[in-house]
Amino acid sequence: MTSRLRFASYMVSMSLLFLRPPPTDAHAFLDHADPRVGSTVPSPSALTLQFTESIEPAFCRVEVVGPAGNIEIGPIEHPGPAMLRVALPPLPPGDYTVQWAVVSVDTHPTGGRFTFSVKHP
Repeated sequence: MTSRLRFASYMVSMSLLFLRPPPTDAHAFLDHADPRVGSTVPSPSALTLQFTESIEPAFCRVEVVGPAGNIEIGPIEHPGPAMLRVALPPLPPGDYTVQWAVVSVDTHPTGGRFTFSVKHP
C-alpha cells in the first residue's frame, strides 16, 4: 500500500508540474532585423525589426544614424504584433547604426542598437 501511495503522489505532482503555465519573457528583445545585424547590403528600402514578444507601437522609437548623421526615415509601421517597419530613403555607402526602444505589451521597456553597412553598387 505504501508504494501505491507514493506512486499516486508522484503522479499527482508530475501532473501539476505539466499543467502549470509556461514562464513568460518579461521584455521584448530584438530577435532579428532586416538588414541583418552586422551585415553589408545594397541600399535597403526598409528596415524591419522583429521582437521576441508583442510590443506597443505607440511607445516605440527607431532612429537610423549614418555617416552624415541622422537619416530621415518614414513613419513607424506595425505590420505584426512583435514587428516594426520603417521606410528608408536611398542610403549612400557607409556604416549605419540603428537605435531602437520599445515597450512590450506587459509594459516593460527595452532598447538597443546595432550596425549594418551599405556597400557600393
